[in-house]
Amino acid sequence: MAPPEISIVIPARNEEVNIGNCLRSLMSQRGVRFEIIVVDDESTDRTREIAQSFASVRVLSSLFYPLASKSLPGTGATGKNIALIVGARSANAPWMLFTDADTIHLPGSLARALAEARYEDADLLSYSPGQIVVTFAERAVMPVVFAELAAQYPPRKVRDPNSGIVAANGQYILVRRDVYTAIGDHTSVAGEILEDVALARRFQDAGKKIFFRYGADAVCTRMYRDWPQLRQGWTKNLALLFPNPALLAAQTMLLWLIAWISLAVAAIGVATRQPAYLVFAVIWPLLYRRIQAASFAAVNNFRALAVGMPVFAYLLLRSKRAHARGKVEWKGRAYDVAAANKNEVSRAQAEPQTTSVSPQLSPES
Repeated sequence: MAPPEISIVIPARNEEVNIGNCLRSLMSQRGVRFEIIVVDDESTDRTREIAQSFASVRVLSSLFYPLASKSLPGTGATGKNIALIVGARSANAPWMLFTDADTIHLPGSLARALAEARYEDADLLSYSPGQIVVTFAERAVMPVVFAELAAQYPPRKVRDPNSGIVAANGQYILVRRDVYTAIGDHTSVAGEILEDVALARRFQDAGKKIFFRYGADAVCTRMYRDWPQLRQGWTKNLALLFPNPALLAAQTMLLWLIAWISLAVAAIGVATRQPAYLVFAVIWPLLYRRIQAASFAAVNNFRALAVGMPVFAYLLLRSKRAHARGKVEWKGRAYDVAAANKNEVSRAQAEPQTTSVSPQLSPES
């Protein structure tokens, strides 16, 4: 058989709910040769068993990492980064796709992504997946998060090498293997909590081209399945995604209060037949337009306006407190924020400064 054009690496920790659908969506891809490598990241559920049920999928273990890295002491690799390193070192293709087990890949998307990367002459191509939301908490909070990211970090600026903004979404990162190896692969960002953004920064600092866009036409995902997952996940990330979470929380609450007060004033105007009061209702369309940039359904946008904004403010402050204490948790693991920050400071002293942003952005192009 001809060698693969793309090696797909999937780190998976306790993903029995997702891994089967993810692999089926990848196995159905056409128009490009590929191999799939799943790295079981010390799962305690049926993740490994399900992955092994796909005959052509290679299943490795993140426990291989110590054997593969004896020459790399002090990297501080933890969690998902270990699985990524193990998978990457087992890959055979000139292109590598890093994707998560909770993603669903649309038919033909793999071939189209490779064609787009070649057309754009990109060394790193990343898509921000379309978001699937089911529970009330997901529907109310996710539009606010993505709208705020969209307002500050539009993808067109991420694609501009002169903007000083760098981003990538770890749920879908396609890289040229030779460039990825040359910049130090995931070992160079092994101690990072947001390893995807840190990896993109390595590419940018090396003068390599990054192409980033909203990619709902290629991949979708359900990031969190309930309120505890959503709370823990955003607690881990929000303080890293926004430079001043306390200020943003205050601004969000102020906008929310203004919106409700303006609606009350407009209602009083209707009741008292004072048409001039209706001008206050214009606040709601303006806020709706801001939320709409995240490309969620209208009903979810209204939920976000009604209750999602104060919850987002709460999560920002919770994340700030967790990072101030120096520890965050995800999937049963505690991460040392102080160690990650130390790695960031050490690298910043040796490399050019860039502005890091969220790997999950809006559909604005």
